[in-house]
Amino acid sequence: MNQIPLVDLQSQYKKIAGELAAEMSEVLETTSFINGPAVSKFTENLSAYLGVKEVIPCANGTDALQIALMALNLQPGDEVITAPFTFVATAEVIALLQLKPVFVDVNPCTFVINEYQIEQAITPRTKAIIPVHLFGQSANMEAIMKIAENHKLMVIEDNAQAIGADYTFSDGTTKKLGTIGHIGCTSFFPSKNLGCYGDGGALFTQDAAIGKKIRTIANHGSELRYYHDLIGVNSRLDSLQAAILNVKLKRLNEYNRHRQEAASFYSSQLADIPGIRVPRLASYSTHVFHQYTLVVEKNRDGLQEYLQEKGIASAIYYPVPLHLQEAYKAYGFREGDFPVSEALSKKVLSLPMHTELTKETLSYIVETVKEWAMSL
Repeated sequence: MNQIPLVDLQSQYKKIAGELAAEMSEVLETTSFINGPAVSKFTENLSAYLGVKEVIPCANGTDALQIALMALNLQPGDEVITAPFTFVATAEVIALLQLKPVFVDVNPCTFVINEYQIEQAITPRTKAIIPVHLFGQSANMEAIMKIAENHKLMVIEDNAQAIGADYTFSDGTTKKLGTIGHIGCTSFFPSKNLGCYGDGGALFTQDAAIGKKIRTIANHGSELRYYHDLIGVNSRLDSLQAAILNVKLKRLNEYNRHRQEAASFYSSQLADIPGIRVPRLASYSTHVFHQYTLVVEKNRDGLQEYLQEKGIASAIYYPVPLHLQEAYKAYGFREGDFPVSEALSKKVLSLPMHTELTKETLSYIVETVKEWAMSL
């Protein structure tokens, strides 16, 4: 068998190459490379898909988080609660804006922020919460929104890894992730469930006033050209990327279903292996499996090495939690502060997960994991 990649964008591309070429050719013919019709079309399509009033495209997912915080009128030293077991961008933008990241440990089963620990982290300086929907799994947004309401806090959803997932509230109503908090943010990095062929991102909100402010900040703080009412940034999704995303958005539900089917096969085959824990699904939402992540209780690195020998890619997301990163030592965190995140960083391993996984490939991967487990 050939080398099995973690993500197979090439095979996915081949299936839609003709449609992509037509959409991109239209952009090239019109030469509307910035804020062209393709961007407007994608904005409308994504708004309809998510059921959200305001969609503001931007240059990447990190910019989306930064712009969201900029829109909240926060002051240096204000505190923002998030989780330490995630990609650095979430805490990075907090620190860049001279705000203080305040970490709350994650749930050991779902890997998302533990909602039961949030309130004890709230102080008079707390102004916002950024739950991260990690690996395609939702944080408990109903509980988080209730905490935020009780303490008059803003909620920014980091939905870079879970676009298309559905959240079900206790009353039976459903919403797409990213549309529940005051602001939602996502990334269109190529490997995402909805990815372009470069960098891209977007923000979502149901609040027209917030949407207007976000749009202004993303455009150099300007509503009218050369007149600048706010300190802003230059963060745009270009028309070629929007054209690509328009093609792929139509297939997002199908792509997510393929991921869920692959994940279901993995779990059915690996669930009974001693010392390996398959992903556990939250009761309140669907899981769209941006990553399929195992917890390997002993010798995680040994399993990764064995997979590599057999031609199977894997990845560790994330080997060092944020509170122990060199860049965040100034905030005074110590080893032992967030034991669940620290334990997970030593035990997690993500298997190949993408839309083009075949039954043959999946079978080879699970048989390889079983071989390793039997050799212990």
